[in-house]
Amino acid sequence: MQARMMPDHLETRPSVVIGAGTLGRGIALMHSTGGSEVRLVDTSERALEQARAYLSAELPKLLPAEHSKPGKLVFTQDLRSALDDAWLVTEAVPEKLELKKEVISDLDRLAPPDAILASNSSSFPTSQMIDRVIRKERVLNTHYYWPPQVNVVEIMSTGHTEPALIELLLARFPAYGLLPFHVQRESVGFIFNRIWAAIKRESLSVVAEGVSSPEEVDRIFTHVLGAANGPFRLMDRVGLDVVLDIEEHYAASRPSLPAAPRELLREYISRTWLGVKTGRGFYRDYRER
Repeated sequence: MQARMMPDHLETRPSVVIGAGTLGRGIALMHSTGGSEVRLVDTSERALEQARAYLSAELPKLLPAEHSKPGKLVFTQDLRSALDDAWLVTEAVPEKLELKKEVISDLDRLAPPDAILASNSSSFPTSQMIDRVIRKERVLNTHYYWPPQVNVVEIMSTGHTEPALIELLLARFPAYGLLPFHVQRESVGFIFNRIWAAIKRESLSVVAEGVSSPEEVDRIFTHVLGAANGPFRLMDRVGLDVVLDIEEHYAASRPSLPAAPRELLREYISRTWLGVKTGRGFYRDYRER
């Protein structure tokens, strides 16, 4: 890739986030602490209004000092105008591969030629999204966790990504209060999620085999490791339907994985026990909170 394709003047150019859901608004929140303009795009006016209220409440809590000035926040349904002069565009749309392919293809066509195109996908490497993309060297994964509570972001190449763009983001993201990690080769699940998946899967196996209960697994986990929550509390927070979708994705790429953890999840889901969002999952005390 020629040097002219590297984005410059980052302090005066906007970054754009596509999707105003929980993760999209969290990404916009972190980026806006850097002082430059952030544009949040969604087709839903309701989602944008919810994001506006969230950012208005949360942004002052993240600014490092009273005199700090956040970047301008723009909330819009107009993708074309939002992309004008953008240096970084991050998609945070629902975790559906065909939708992500369509979005990345549209961004490749509409965004400035030097803009970096990033996917926040937690399940799909961007190598699976670029068959309709012309400038493949500018696409990569930036996988965020739960900003601002967890400020980690993992950066992974498509296999075609210009290495200098990864170096640029590794250097730039700390200005947004983010802690970046470089995933050095393509990996389904990135770094932490692969480790977490093994813990989660074995915890499910222990319960599926009748060795222990969700409560006791969490109890021993938190006592031994000093963690605030155990695997089953965390799965309830994520949503057991989401946990199953992720496990199915892993199983599709690794057929040797045990089936018992997925069977246990299906048992709970069949009862509409999805976790916090339905008031009951592995734990049943959420309606009381």
